[in-house]
Amino acid sequence: MLLNIATPRLLGALLTALSAGAAAQTPTVTEADYARAGTLLFSQPLVDHAVTRVTWLDDTHYVYTDHDASGDRLLQTDTATGRTAPLFNAKALAKSLDTLLDTKDKPLKADKLAPRGIALAADGRYRFAVRGTEVICDAKAACTKVYAKAGAEPGALSPDKRSEAFIRDWNLWVRNLSTGAETQLTTDGVKDYGYATDNAGWKHTDKAIVEWSPDSKKIATFQQDQRKTGDMYLVTTNVGHPKLEAWKYPLPGDKDVTMIERVIIDVPSKQVTRLKMEPDQHRSTLCDDISCGPDGGWDDVKWAPDSKTVAFVSTSRFHKDAWFRIADAATGSVRTVFSEHVQTQYESGNGTASWAYLPGTNEAVWFSERSNWGQLYLYDLATGKLKHAITTGEGNVTELLKVDPATRTAWFRGVGRTAGINPYYQQFWKVSLDGGAPILLAPEPADHTVSLSPDGKLFVDAYSTTTVPPVTVLRSAADGSTVAKVASADISRLKAAGWVAPEPFTVKARDGKTDLYGIMFKPSNFDPSKKYPIVNYIYPGPQTGSVRGRSFLAAHGDNQSLAELGFIVVAIDGMGTPWRSKSFHDTWYGDMADNTLPDQVAGMKELGAKYPWIDLSRAGIWGHSGGGNASTAAILRYPDFFKVAWSESGNHDNRGYEDDWAERYQGELVVDKDGKGSYDSQANQSLVSNLKGHLMLVHGTMDDNVPPYLTLLVADALMKANKDFDMLMIPDVHHGYGARTAYIARRRWDYFVKNLADGVPPKNYDLKMPAD
Repeated sequence: MLLNIATPRLLGALLTALSAGAAAQTPTVTEADYARAGTLLFSQPLVDHAVTRVTWLDDTHYVYTDHDASGDRLLQTDTATGRTAPLFNAKALAKSLDTLLDTKDKPLKADKLAPRGIALAADGRYRFAVRGTEVICDAKAACTKVYAKAGAEPGALSPDKRSEAFIRDWNLWVRNLSTGAETQLTTDGVKDYGYATDNAGWKHTDKAIVEWSPDSKKIATFQQDQRKTGDMYLVTTNVGHPKLEAWKYPLPGDKDVTMIERVIIDVPSKQVTRLKMEPDQHRSTLCDDISCGPDGGWDDVKWAPDSKTVAFVSTSRFHKDAWFRIADAATGSVRTVFSEHVQTQYESGNGTASWAYLPGTNEAVWFSERSNWGQLYLYDLATGKLKHAITTGEGNVTELLKVDPATRTAWFRGVGRTAGINPYYQQFWKVSLDGGAPILLAPEPADHTVSLSPDGKLFVDAYSTTTVPPVTVLRSAADGSTVAKVASADISRLKAAGWVAPEPFTVKARDGKTDLYGIMFKPSNFDPSKKYPIVNYIYPGPQTGSVRGRSFLAAHGDNQSLAELGFIVVAIDGMGTPWRSKSFHDTWYGDMADNTLPDQVAGMKELGAKYPWIDLSRAGIWGHSGGGNASTAAILRYPDFFKVAWSESGNHDNRGYEDDWAERYQGELVVDKDGKGSYDSQANQSLVSNLKGHLMLVHGTMDDNVPPYLTLLVADALMKANKDFDMLMIPDVHHGYGARTAYIARRRWDYFVKNLADGVPPKNYDLKMPAD
């Protein structure tokens, strides 16, 4: 009634007032906010003297990079004398390498020249890579190239450091590093049936996968048969004809997948001995490849000290069976010593294949989760029988780092073995092979990163938490006593840039009983009287979790950066992720549709109930890769809870992703007579009718890990369902976004500011990657 008699002037005034009120309610995020977020995104260089890893050159010398505001220094410590000094004169090294590499367009900076991966060469000089070129330098910074000719194939170094094994034209060769002479070892390698080739589908390189014998005279490797394996295709984006990239990429359910035929090659005679066994699956006990560690090599193959026999573990296609075997290097005869069968999937630890071959005592150390915890067991190689458990109780062995048969001692990293501390903190222990209580060598209640000397007498221990920066010390591996201080990190510059520590928390899982551990990020100008939208950063595993680590990190990806724009950001390690019990890890084995989402929702609701400044009506989620899958699944499976999802490079349907991933965690792909399959429920495209909120799909067009077609499957289904959504396809970008990282981060921030906070971001803010 009142509206009927209102004048046009009154109506105009009312509308103006309402408009002004709405504008006042719309938060504007400024360029200063984005600049602060950008600084924190690339803030690791603001942490000074954070020495977290060292490289041992020999039993008594290690090198590491020390960093502060003045730059980087490559230092060497002599543990015998306690002296630490620069490994090179930095200016002389930069000048020498500039001349050698002809870097006139972009000269090397002495204060930024701290190469990683340094190793001693056979002649005592230092070998490392600079801008993709392998070089070798003496202590006076006189440098030469390792390879005389450009484009030399990458090599796997022999233990005596005199030779390298490499692949050329599908065959294995060796290169003498002193003379440059090259010798062909195999001759029958052909396309897709080559020797030592590194192709798991999702990962493929030119490196040779080999295990040299200790005497540097033999090589354990394989001839990889992928002749019947299906292909994957990608095309470049360019003017003119695109370039086609094609390679072998097996998928779950394929009748024919990649197999390996194990061989041992005697290098001096070039004799190839095939092991007397059927071809093995292209599998490992550790990851979804057969070379899992950062340094290459073949994780599940270990030589005897006398180089006469080699032990290895064969794994079944679906990871339910593992067989410990020993081969005679001269004859190729193979003996299966013992095996393990599990109902879900067998793995041998986290980080390293945690088993050892001890032929001197006719024993083996074996890793198993048969007790619901990852423990070490001692086996008799003569009988194949279990002798006894080496470790027992709650908590896991995560990495077996060394076994000394002479003292019958094993050194390992472990989690959850000390009551009262965060169960994810890695600590360092030693234990007798004959049993007894393990001895804790790194007792601080923190996460410990350990670098053990080659002889096992000393270790460098860097310990920190998510809120306390690292302290690094040199310790005795006998009793854990501190031998010397290495470094203590200084975060003064980081704090000056506006950094605030994240807040660890615990919440209950879906079952209402199990503790889950997470980290919360708040704006540095946090005001408890305000209401903040909440964003969940997710990575569902199953091989790792959402929390990027329990050691100190300046940025945790862009979690703190996103918080700076007016959000509460959380990361929660849900059930189904590792480092807890076997049953915890297996929570949703065979049901990858789960993606830890019930735990994420339960945890966020608990936080919302506890903290009035969390606005659960504005909940968002984002992730990359497996997190891209999970974030899309989240907004489709919980459409009334999650309002915004940003999904990067997701494996949205594992039927189109590499075979070893899904077959390990989902199991065998089975389709019944009605066409219903065991993988149907995990396909995100089948859920698109549920979409209510804002969904952004992002993928690189040259992603050779997770093919971009998996995102396009979801996009196609959304279009068919007449759903609004957003999509960014990044031309010529792989699984990581490289030079486009900053652009995508800025677009992600904009998306949450606009659609979750109902705010206005600065238009086209130019977020820049660091220059160095």
